Amino acid sequence: MTSLKDRQRAAARARLEREMAERQTAAAQRRRRGYAILSASLAVVVVVVGVVVVLAVTGGKKKPSPTAGASASATAAAAACAWTPDPDPSASPAPPANPNLKNVGTPPASGEPRSGTQNLTLNTNLGSIVIQMDLTHAPCTSASFAYLASKKFFDGSSCHRLLNTGDTHLLQCGDPSGTGQGGPTYKFADENLPTNQRPAYPAGTVAMANTGQPGTNGSQFFIVFGDTDLPAQYTVWGKVTQGLDIASKVGAAGDDGAFAGPQADGSQGPGGGHPKQKLTFKTVTAGPAESGSASPAPVTSGASGSAAP
Repeated sequence: MTSLKDRQRAAARARLEREMAERQTAAAQRRRRGYAILSASLAVVVVVVGVVVVLAVTGGKKKPSPTAGASASATAAAAACAWTPDPDPSASPAPPANPNLKNVGTPPASGEPRSGTQNLTLNTNLGSIVIQMDLTHAPCTSASFAYLASKKFFDGSSCHRLLNTGDTHLLQCGDPSGTGQGGPTYKFADENLPTNQRPAYPAGTVAMANTGQPGTNGSQFFIVFGDTDLPAQYTVWGKVTQGLDIASKVGAAGDDGAFAGPQADGSQGPGGGHPKQKLTFKTVTAGPAESGSASPAPVTSGASGSAAP
């Protein structure tokens, strides 16, 4: 018969074996956790080393994706000046010939200055008017005026329309034919439209006339001699820095009302008329670009057959 002492020894041995088994299980679990942590740490180290190697090879610069490159190219292309034939030879039906257009070629396809300012001097029968062209915000318009001036395009022409009533005070010029239908044989896109500005065209502003449609700029422009609030669809390309009083003098002399009523073709006129005080350009010259000069304040942001509002 088993003694009490033998049974106590057996119970103690069984407890010890259970405790040893539990310790071994716990140790195994700790080892597995340790291996998992080590593996994760090694993975992090591998990733970090990989990043360091890539940065060392590329110089830390992110390689542009093909899409990003294409977008940059598209932006650069959009910035280039485009001189579109006027009239459009591909139009169907073909537009009627315009005898008021003056062909002096087109400005260079590239290389126009795109910063600073350039002076356009109008030597008139009433004195000099100096326009500071904004090369930064209206580079293509400025390039066109500099080109046309070099071709003596404006020499001998007169401002053909005056509108000085209500909140509109402008003198329209730049048509060698004097008909309001003239210009060069090219047109170009709008620039620097005075969106969200009131008045849209403050006194001293020089802006393009157009047909009322986007991208129909040619050579006709208007000098604003009093704050004028028009729709923001006429390119602002400069400001008068000398001789604004001359335009004001022409405005004060009034107009003949020729454009105020129905026109010969049955259409309603744009308003105003021929200035009673004639303003004629003896010569128009463009000075050198001044890239170090401050451009006129940007406006936050649109020919032949041109008509200002």
